[in-house]
Amino acid sequence: MQEQVNEKTIALSSRSAKMTAHMLAKMMQAYLRYRQRVKGSKARIPKPGQKSIKSLTAEGASIADIDISGDNIGSFKKIARKYNIEFALKKDDSVTPTNWVVFFKSRDNKAIESAFKEYTKLELLQKTKKPSLLTQVAKFKEQLKEHFPPVRNKKREGHEL
Repeated sequence: MQEQVNEKTIALSSRSAKMTAHMLAKMMQAYLRYRQRVKGSKARIPKPGQKSIKSLTAEGASIADIDISGDNIGSFKKIARKYNIEFALKKDDSVTPTNWVVFFKSRDNKAIESAFKEYTKLELLQKTKKPSLLTQVAKFKEQLKEHFPPVRNKKREGHEL
């Protein structure tokens, strides 16, 4: 099968006395327009990623699930797409911190395991992340105000730093 795919070629024909680069470019553009029309008319194959629970169960594979707590489910979606995992999300509002139930096909166990390792690593890094530069500058400004009281300017009545 793979050999058949590798051996396919494209034949472009033109009636002319001399083949120029401009003519070849026009022929290739015409071919690409044709391929776009053919590609658009065929049924599209869905990419792996987020699906509905109904479509995930319709494919006939057994389904497993995992609970994830937290509001940052977007980072999980990104990692799941990276590992080509087909999953479905359901929000559980009954718990005070919002929980997400992630359904996935049980045949993707190795990919799921790798994805969750990367997700937990990412979450731990975000918790230990330094505060932003603007918050650090604001903190230092407050410390400077405490250590150095405002100086009275003789020319104006206001305070200066």
